[in-house]
Amino acid sequence: MAVIKNSLIALSALVLLVSCDKKRVFDEYKEFDGTWNKDSIASFTYEAKDTMSHYNLFLTTRTNNSYPYSNLFVIVQMEQPGTNITKADTLEYQMANPDGTLMGDGFSDIKESKLWYKEDVRFPKAGTYKFSVQQAVRQSGKVPGVQELDGITEIGLRIENKE
Repeated sequence: MAVIKNSLIALSALVLLVSCDKKRVFDEYKEFDGTWNKDSIASFTYEAKDTMSHYNLFLTTRTNNSYPYSNLFVIVQMEQPGTNITKADTLEYQMANPDGTLMGDGFSDIKESKLWYKEDVRFPKAGTYKFSVQQAVRQSGKVPGVQELDGITEIGLRIENKE
């Protein structure tokens, strides 16, 4: 009887958590072993069916205390379905407070940050959109990029309904 009761409580909690995230349309993560190699490109595919609605797009990161920088540079590419049209953006995000503590949500040394990628986006064509994310961090005063970026455990793409 206790097993059934505990299962019902767990199921109720899960339903509550899922129903609280009504804006989410797409949310996927790519995991790294605590290090994001410069040549490792995180790829995501999203099947757009609605060409009228507007969306907000976010990158989500999960970092740990090994992250050595105060910011993060990424190159994000979005490829439209049925074309060779690719839109590329180089983005910079602040990842740490002035005292060096990581920004983001979380109670342990893992912090999750929801970072704006694109606002008020409408997918003009139905079909499969491909997104790729590559880290482009460089040390101050150095030309070559950081080959192994420590402290990044996951990178994700999240698409939300704007309304």
